[in-house]
Amino acid sequence: MSNTVVVAGVGMTRFFKPSESPRYTELGADAVRMALADAHLDYAAVQQAYVGYVYGDSTCGQRALYGVGMSGIPIVNVNNNCSTGSTALWLARNAIRAGQAECVLALGFEQMQPGALVEHWQDRPGPLDEFVRAATEAAFDPGAPMAPMMFGGAGIEHQKRWGTKDETFAMIRAKASRHAVHNERAIFRKEVSVDDVMASPHVTKLLTRLQCCPPTCGAAAAILCTPEFARRHGIDARVTIAAQAMTTDMPSTFEAHDLMRVVGYDMTAAAARAVYAEAGIGPDDVDVAEMHDCFTANELISYEGLGFCPEGGAEKFIVDGDNSYGGKVVTNPSGGLLSKGHPLGATGLAQCFELTGQLRGQMGPRQVEGARVALQHNLGLGGACVVTLYRAG
Repeated sequence: MSNTVVVAGVGMTRFFKPSESPRYTELGADAVRMALADAHLDYAAVQQAYVGYVYGDSTCGQRALYGVGMSGIPIVNVNNNCSTGSTALWLARNAIRAGQAECVLALGFEQMQPGALVEHWQDRPGPLDEFVRAATEAAFDPGAPMAPMMFGGAGIEHQKRWGTKDETFAMIRAKASRHAVHNERAIFRKEVSVDDVMASPHVTKLLTRLQCCPPTCGAAAAILCTPEFARRHGIDARVTIAAQAMTTDMPSTFEAHDLMRVVGYDMTAAAARAVYAEAGIGPDDVDVAEMHDCFTANELISYEGLGFCPEGGAEKFIVDGDNSYGGKVVTNPSGGLLSKGHPLGATGLAQCFELTGQLRGQMGPRQVEGARVALQHNLGLGGACVVTLYRAG
């Protein structure tokens, strides 16, 4: 089993508001064509494909890929909530490491509807029933939409424990907007201040509207291959996946009676520890990170879960500017989910697109100078967390 997997090509569409978006078939096919062009490959070179989406009927992956080619390869459809795109990437990497294929495609897309996330099937047990119950029992935000209630409650838990100020959460959104100014694919590119964020309408006691990611449509793709395949095809092999881990919920998710745990803090910490151990490095070695900032509260608690600062140290980390250019680790140079948007199935692969470009030195005004190690954090309630570490050179 080979441990080295090359990121041969990446592609990403613009992200769209639901009212303005093309169909998922067009989005998915466009992202794949971009990734193939980046790798200088024909679709015939792809031996397997893993396709992620959350909202759609079965075999939408085939429907999207048939617009690129019908080559008879295995196509596996993936749904792991907000971590779907990274789950497709995880499966693609594992297929190569297991020797099943030399060149594998991971694609993620989403054609979302306007408004807050909801569970569509009302005639059967919901996968998030226990998560909603835990958030409801905490009683921080009765009547709030499902996801903001959970993540907003996690932020309040952090405040209760460490005294974190409301304005500190708003600083994350302001930072995201400064980064997104330079991302032509992002939905929101206007810079906003902390005061702007605080003045926007409240969705929960803690979170204002600007601290919540928008429903988004879009697609992203990555082609992975072995080093030998890259050499034979003249592929740019500078970026490799050095380590990767997927975790799911543990007893502490509910037994701790702590909404930070309910929304995946322990999954994040466990996946990060596994990745650092596999790569033989630590969080201080990471230059740039794309984090799952579906809400400002999740980015804040994830700084601690990923080891970028000690528990209780997130506020100082933010106030000192250690989460941006000139600090310890540049987080979400793309603008993150808060500014770029969050098309659930595409998000993990959009993170891969950004970090591959960063390690290649191709990201123009938002390039992180000298970036050599990049970390990707993609989390979905229900739950699953995928942490991926990339290296340049």
